[in-house]
Amino acid sequence: MDKSGSHVAESAIRALSKHLQESDVYAVIEDTLNTICKVIVKNPVDLMCDCYGSHVLRSLLSLFKGVPLDSSEFRMRKSSSALPERFNFKAPRSDADVSRHVIPGFPDLLKFLVSGMLKCARNNIKTLQVDQYSSLVLQTTLKLLAEDEEELLQIIPILIGCTREDIVEENSIETTIVRDVLGLMKETAFSHLMEVVLEVAPEVLYNGIFSKIFRNSLFDLSSHHCGNFVIQALISHTRDQDQMEMIWEELGSKFKDLLKMGRSGVIASFVAASQRLHSYEEKCCQALAAAVHSSNESSTCIVPRILFLDGYFNCEDKSNWNWPSGVKMHVMGSLILQEVFRFQIEFIQPFITSITSLTADNVLEAAKDPGGARVIEAFLSSDASAKLKRRLVMRLRGHFGELALHSSGSFTVEKCFTTGNISQREVIVSELVAVQSELWNTRQGPHLMRKLDVDGFAARPEQWRSRQESKQSTLRDFSATFGSSETKPSNNSETEQSKKSSFLSDDYKKKSKVGKTVDHHQASPAPFLSTTGFKRKPKEKEQSNKKFARNSVDEDVSKVKNKSKKKRHGDDAFSKSPKKLKA
Repeated sequence: MDKSGSHVAESAIRALSKHLQESDVYAVIEDTLNTICKVIVKNPVDLMCDCYGSHVLRSLLSLFKGVPLDSSEFRMRKSSSALPERFNFKAPRSDADVSRHVIPGFPDLLKFLVSGMLKCARNNIKTLQVDQYSSLVLQTTLKLLAEDEEELLQIIPILIGCTREDIVEENSIETTIVRDVLGLMKETAFSHLMEVVLEVAPEVLYNGIFSKIFRNSLFDLSSHHCGNFVIQALISHTRDQDQMEMIWEELGSKFKDLLKMGRSGVIASFVAASQRLHSYEEKCCQALAAAVHSSNESSTCIVPRILFLDGYFNCEDKSNWNWPSGVKMHVMGSLILQEVFRFQIEFIQPFITSITSLTADNVLEAAKDPGGARVIEAFLSSDASAKLKRRLVMRLRGHFGELALHSSGSFTVEKCFTTGNISQREVIVSELVAVQSELWNTRQGPHLMRKLDVDGFAARPEQWRSRQESKQSTLRDFSATFGSSETKPSNNSETEQSKKSSFLSDDYKKKSKVGKTVDHHQASPAPFLSTTGFKRKPKEKEQSNKKFARNSVDEDVSKVKNKSKKKRHGDDAFSKSPKKLKA
């Protein structure tokens, strides 16, 4: 448990893990580790509660499971997928995912070490429950055993301080035990541990814990700065309609109170669970809208107030609150709105009215903010009418080039392009042509240039237009045949409207070099795919950016399967990895 000694021990464990693929040394390594385990189980509590010893113990547990020692899932560095999974933006990892990247492990040694730890834990459970280092060891253990239901049925009741029968059978848990557990959830170490318990608990255990421990305590825990994270985890793993009913009964009338207290994470978790289970969807949307505006106010204020939750609720004169220019938008507020726009259109009319009522300046400011940009993208992917979506898109006219140069704004530009009609797409691409040299030098630029075929537009605008019309026609035919949740043009009004609008304004052609270039290539006899006279970035530059893009949270599963996974860069609410995101 010496600082320097722990580093040596961990280096030795790492060295051993690199030789596990060699069958001739596996038995020797196993004997060595078995000897180490026998020493540890004699007094594991001291090691678990030590700053340096707990680190070595977690490394050993990971090695025994066959998990790489630098894996974020089991070194308690909260991965960037934690929030997306909690709020339905990413499919939850299955238990099989744990073994997808494993190295040869030692399952017998893992069970031997865990059983030895738990044997001592029974007599020292009150110490282990509140110690920050033992909490990390126990969290690691639970995550490593996530696929072993029988082991979890043995371990979790011990950690809670009761018996398996108390939880899974009709017996009731002693009142004193319930009171103690609820109190522990307000402690930092145990609240972290309880989050993992709820994440990995088998259904029979989760159901028992839900009904016997949490009943009639949801609002009290939700109000606490540590306990509210446990409630977020509880709601995020809700199994059925009956559990949603109990949560609604206790929290449904408390949305405004929770938002005032800064517990927006609880609200976000409930909105996500409601959408996932298709339960209390309409009531959830109504309660959220009522929490930020009164019945005698216009619904246009709903989205701005949720985007700036803290600013609004900290304002003394809420009736005169206005959009605060230059202020970063609320992370949880933006997550709540992203989830809201995934509901059916009949439940979210006030939210649609609000976002489509934003001024052009407000829409631009939102598009420049990472959270606000995702809210706009979520709206453009919602079931709202194409007319309303395109009305919002046109409020960004004149700023698409500026947004494309931002790492997060570029995705909004791409979504606007996908949503827009032919004439709107033309406006977007013509603005990108004006900044194409700068775009090539950004990380996201090459992807956007290729996706929108900016070079094709600059070289052969008429042919570019023809290709876009062909794509729109194909989409209409597909929607008419199979139906689609995306834009469904019902007639040819879009094409007729785009034909009436001038392809490129004379003013644009006169004032910009691009206009001259377009005129030149309209008259040029160059072949369709010719790029003569146009500079392109070196191939190496393009290759280095091939992986840039992100899978939008609202894309169809079919689209996601047909595309390689791409990572979103820049300031991203999910790219941060604190131990806990403040609600």
